[in-house]
Amino acid sequence: MAHEEKRAWIMGGIAIVGYAVYLAIVLPRAGSEPLTEVSYAAPLLWVVGAAIGVAIALDIALGITSRRGTARVDQRDREISRFVDHVGQSFVILGAVAVLAMALAELDHFWIANTIYLAFVLSAALGSTARIVAYRRGFHPW
Repeated sequence: MAHEEKRAWIMGGIAIVGYAVYLAIVLPRAGSEPLTEVSYAAPLLWVVGAAIGVAIALDIALGITSRRGTARVDQRDREISRFVDHVGQSFVILGAVAVLAMALAELDHFWIANTIYLAFVLSAALGSTARIVAYRRGFHPW
């Protein structure tokens, strides 16, 4: 398995697990009150910070345990990375447009912050999936 494919599994997994942890913390807090009244900022910041820390630690561990020479990047890897960047960034762009519309509609900050976070999670998950598929099934630039 290529080094970049391993990193994609790590990043996609961290994004999905991190978002699931965030939802598991925030949703039960609502109880009978509106979701917009829930304290979400601290859990959001802690989960994002923890996800970044775990990603760094796992990337270091991957670098230490990988065989020498597996982290080399060739032309195919660069083309896959360029393709994956375009695919993954699509959700960031869609999220930005959605957040702009929400801000113009003066929606609650809860919805704006959570839409941004969801866009980042979907971007990471889709980008990781695209990278894994490109390495597993082959990559044919258009």
